[in-house]
Amino acid sequence: MKQPLSQVWDLDVFFPGGSSSESFAQFLRQLERELERFSEEVRVAAEEGAHENESAGRLAGLVDSVQRMTLMLREADSFVSCLTAQNQSDRKAVQLTGQITAIGAAFSSALTRFDQLLAQIADSDWERLLGSDPFRKIAFPLDERRRLAKEKLSPELESLIADLAVDGYHGWGEAYNTAVGKFKLDFEENGKTVTLSAGQAANKLHSPDREVRSRLFAQWEKAWSESADYAADALNRLAGFRIQTYKHRGWDSILKEPLDINRMSERTLSVMWDVIERNKSVFVDYLKRKAELFGIESLSWHDVEAPVGDAAKEVPYDEAARLIVESFGKFSPKMAEFAVKAFEGRWIEAEDRPGKRPGGFCTSFPIKGQTRIFMTYANTASNVATLAHELGHAYHQEVMNDMPALAQEYAMNVAETASTFAEMIVADATLKQASSDAERLALLEDKIQRSVAFFMNIHARFLFETEFYEERKKGLVSVERLNELMTDAQRRAFRGALSEYHPHFWASKLHFYITSVPFYNFPYTFGYLFSSGIYAAALREGAGFEDKYVALLRDTGSMTVEQLASKHLGVDLTQPDFWQSAVDLAVADVKAFLDMTR
Repeated sequence: MKQPLSQVWDLDVFFPGGSSSESFAQFLRQLERELERFSEEVRVAAEEGAHENESAGRLAGLVDSVQRMTLMLREADSFVSCLTAQNQSDRKAVQLTGQITAIGAAFSSALTRFDQLLAQIADSDWERLLGSDPFRKIAFPLDERRRLAKEKLSPELESLIADLAVDGYHGWGEAYNTAVGKFKLDFEENGKTVTLSAGQAANKLHSPDREVRSRLFAQWEKAWSESADYAADALNRLAGFRIQTYKHRGWDSILKEPLDINRMSERTLSVMWDVIERNKSVFVDYLKRKAELFGIESLSWHDVEAPVGDAAKEVPYDEAARLIVESFGKFSPKMAEFAVKAFEGRWIEAEDRPGKRPGGFCTSFPIKGQTRIFMTYANTASNVATLAHELGHAYHQEVMNDMPALAQEYAMNVAETASTFAEMIVADATLKQASSDAERLALLEDKIQRSVAFFMNIHARFLFETEFYEERKKGLVSVERLNELMTDAQRRAFRGALSEYHPHFWASKLHFYITSVPFYNFPYTFGYLFSSGIYAAALREGAGFEDKYVALLRDTGSMTVEQLASKHLGVDLTQPDFWQSAVDLAVADVKAFLDMTR
């Protein structure tokens, strides 16, 4: 691998000129023309009635249009997402976001009518169609669209909802993003005052210096309290829109949509959380031991993800890249080759600079057959884990690039499986390479932090959202009450093990404001535990598992998670056995940590 590596991604390969790109403007015009033509074709088909709609030729043409526009919209959305993430002051990019949202809403309206056409086809004819080309390879997503269409309102009302969502539902999400873009925090360190963006401040909250963390956390809470009214407005309106939409569709459970999106049953979700809850005591022991090591009675919120000791060395970006490639290579040469391509091809935006949005993500450009990874790299072990995580996402897309567009649409929970699997490979490799007991302890503790995040932090988010939606059904929820709900959820999830919580976490966490996926939390925990099961299988089977892993990834857009687990792992996700075996791996890490720190 050629080094030094650039930490700034290349977006010009898609559309030169950034938010002022003329080629991108032309691409959007082409997409709008395609959408107009498709909408008219669907309208005509609907008017001619179900008899004509049973024509396999006509349906094949419509499906081809759906898949082509799906790829185009993903390409456009990814480009604009990258522009707004790399520079939150790019006003043209923000305007483009509005344009993409409007196109997406119009496409959604057209798809609603398309789905109703599918629903009108007689069951016997439908089964025959799905068993024939060109539908066979996309039978599952087509059948899923048809089933869900029968559970929604009329096409006219669903189209109205989608149209109103542009400036309502999605608009509130964008309003929150605008507020975060203006977030600034002046922080004094080493005699200098620096102005931190939200992303930079979030990174610094992981500082090994507790005095720095404590001061910054107090300022972080204060800063978000000053923006809390805006955040509460956005959160209340987003929830209100969902609640009213669900009510008119006749959906009783607030979890119906997120479970449908993630292609999993409520039984699977419930069993997963129950198993985690039954195993939390050992993680409370870990938190108590960590407090002892810090010389304090109990941990504060900002201590939970802080490193133990000072043996966790800084890891420069190029060194992290080398480590990741070598670690991937021991499991899968294909993953390693892909990582080299991503690093050398400038697919990754990692530079630590002001103006970037917080967090990290991976997004795909399916027409070009590439992905892009966004993060802010600050030489920490946690950053290495994030980099491996996002490369796992990217590899998942890489192995699906040759598949039909509808078969590429996998859910968030299995997306998090691929990313967390990649993270596990690197975490174990770094542990084995540790040069001292102190370094090994620091790396083990970093690994356990991720378990705590998935079992406790993410659980707190799930508990908060569940309670928040129940209260929101009765009316607007105040900032003060949101703080109470958040603190109560954190206290329950962490079993009261912390001395200080994060009341304004609901305001500071972008995931609560994402409009594409409600309940942007439990899929992370599912992905973590599901990937644990896959990782255990990989360790048992060695080199022969590489092709099986790729086969599993390629099936993620074509079946439910229960079917996926049964086919590729031979397990039943609605029973506790699999989940317990996955949690046991994390428990073993904690027990090793407790033994090392006696």
